Amino acid sequence: MNRRLAHGYHGPTPRAENGAVRAVVALGANLGDRAATMDAALDALARLPLTELVAAAEPIESVALTLDGPDESAPAYLNTVAIVATRLAPSVLLDFLHGIEERHGRERRERWGDRTLDLDLIAYGDVRSADPRLTLPHPRAHERDFVLAPWAAIDPDAVLPGHGPVATLLAALRTPVPREGASSPREGASSPREGASSPREGAPATEDAP
Repeated sequence: MNRRLAHGYHGPTPRAENGAVRAVVALGANLGDRAATMDAALDALARLPLTELVAAAEPIESVALTLDGPDESAPAYLNTVAIVATRLAPSVLLDFLHGIEERHGRERRERWGDRTLDLDLIAYGDVRSADPRLTLPHPRAHERDFVLAPWAAIDPDAVLPGHGPVATLLAALRTPVPREGASSPREGASSPREGASSPREGAPATEDAP
């Protein structure tokens, strides 16, 4: 079976003239020598077959996320984002990312637990997939400052398929949320439906990193 169809991709895969697709990979680590691990992981990305490292952002630190929310007592994460041009199918690229994780001691024992290295495939061109093994774009990328900020730093005009410009998403995340009971900017404006969840609530949980 065609690998691309087997993993639920629909429509033509966008490719440049040389047959490559721009893919976005998020890197994170909060155990061991984080900086050295990042450097090694980026080097491994650059050496993948049929793949070229286009750009990588300066790493930033972020508070660890757990199933119960941010945990400032846990080791802080070092995060960055890399853009690669690749002719690998998205499922094949994901397999290579998992291989890099494993070589750096990644163990998938606990969902959203501490890790020596985490590599998430955030986007693969404009491809969209609802396959549980590889959802594209990443289902929570639009609400992660530590993904959007480094991505915007190396590609200010980037667009997250299905969500819009990365810079706009980042600005929305950083806009202060009004305190409960604060008056609406427009008197008489309609309020959200009672019981409706906020955009950050109810996000789907998967095996991948937060």
